[in-house]
Amino acid sequence: MLSAFTNCLKIPDLRARIFYVLALLFIARVGANIPLPGLDSGPLQDYFEATTASGGGSIVGLYNMFTGGALLKGAVCALGVMPYISASIIFQLMTAVVPSLSRLQQEGDVGRQKLTQYTRYATLGLCLVQGIMLIGALTNPGKIFPGYDLNLYGPIVISGNLSFFIHSTVILAAGTMLLMWLGEQITKSGLGNGISILITVGILSDLPGAAAATYRMFFAPIGVDRLEAHEGVLMLGLLFAVTAGIVAVTQAQRKIPVQYAKRVVGRKVFGGQSSFIPLKVNYSGVMPVIFASAILMFPQQILSQLGAVLDLQFLSDFSAIFVRGTVTYYAVFGTMILFFSYFWVSVMFKPIQMAEDLKKSGGYIPGIRPGEPTARFLDFTMTRLTLAGAIFLTAVAIFPDVLLYSLDVPMRIAIFFGGTGMLITVGVLLDTMRQIETFLLQRHYDGFLKKGRMRGRSTGLVGNTLAEATEFKNVGALYMAVGIIFIVGIGAWLLR
Repeated sequence: MLSAFTNCLKIPDLRARIFYVLALLFIARVGANIPLPGLDSGPLQDYFEATTASGGGSIVGLYNMFTGGALLKGAVCALGVMPYISASIIFQLMTAVVPSLSRLQQEGDVGRQKLTQYTRYATLGLCLVQGIMLIGALTNPGKIFPGYDLNLYGPIVISGNLSFFIHSTVILAAGTMLLMWLGEQITKSGLGNGISILITVGILSDLPGAAAATYRMFFAPIGVDRLEAHEGVLMLGLLFAVTAGIVAVTQAQRKIPVQYAKRVVGRKVFGGQSSFIPLKVNYSGVMPVIFASAILMFPQQILSQLGAVLDLQFLSDFSAIFVRGTVTYYAVFGTMILFFSYFWVSVMFKPIQMAEDLKKSGGYIPGIRPGEPTARFLDFTMTRLTLAGAIFLTAVAIFPDVLLYSLDVPMRIAIFFGGTGMLITVGVLLDTMRQIETFLLQRHYDGFLKKGRMRGRSTGLVGNTLAEATEFKNVGALYMAVGIIFIVGIGAWLLR
């Protein structure tokens, strides 16, 4: 496995892709650390630390995780890539409902380019709306962040005039559009899915802080409770077990055998071979968890604010049942994950179309008649697999809260033991490793695993000439600019 990483640098086009991705990721991380002019992020960070220590701050913490810490720093990329993801999800769901968009998707590259352009326009609109809402929330933090006291933490927005409101919204929208462009460039000329890699790097950016917090848990000052060695071994074992479980279920699939009938054309015999249809156990991926988490944010906030504004205590009491850490919250959370898992499968999985394609190509499932019986069999099989995948997603999503509320593990450490961030990180890393292994096997190198090749390896890069080394001759200026920014950053850090 270690030799595979060395072999990655021996292939010119793969080496160029890796350095190209690293350069673009460096630019993204710079944007996540440049603060907006006229904004002091110190009070927001103090509030986040206080609410996290008391078990709150779920909204701020979740959004800050997706932005890679840019939200708490008040950076130009504080919106992250969430507007682009929201726009992509909206159009992806609309293609299954709106006939015109469905036909556009089936037109090939031209149709997909139009859908991509519509997604970009929708992203810009969402950026402007979310930018206005974010600046308004930071101007009056007590209305959106529960428990925020201006006398205790201080104001976040130093300059609250109209010009600050306008140029901050424009800068936030520009930061998201820059991240969207970087993600598209990584997907086109780099490795893996660019947007997913940006989110993953943002999640992993807090790994040094989590490691420092873990160190303080074991080497706390005298008089402060500290963890013992056996508890550290238990935590390490839990980390490996959760990671292995996520990898296993993410890769798990039910193989439906398919037999193709023989055809005689002249003196040649075609068909007769056997194949299979892979049905993934976790077909919907992390999307149900994201949907459920996003939707559960709003009832508690809306009801609590209405109760405070209208002076209705029962609304405030009712909003308390949706607070993270209550039994009601996890019951509703698990039910929503189950619902969205089946909803995603019903929208994306097409058993009737698959059965028709099999029938046209002369294939059939042994023991199942072609046509409608095949569609019913695929739908029944996928329904059972979806139930298992939804239960797994619920267990992984709730596990960090078990560590947080039962074992008093800090939130920044608990998120690496499961949850949305861990699911995204593992899935993206697996997909990127598949693509790298494809390059290695094409050049007759061993992959990451000599025994038992990574299953489900993507073949989309076979025969693709987009990443020839000649395409990267013009990015020397990019590397030079990134190097200058890196040197200036190191110098500023040393001077500080």
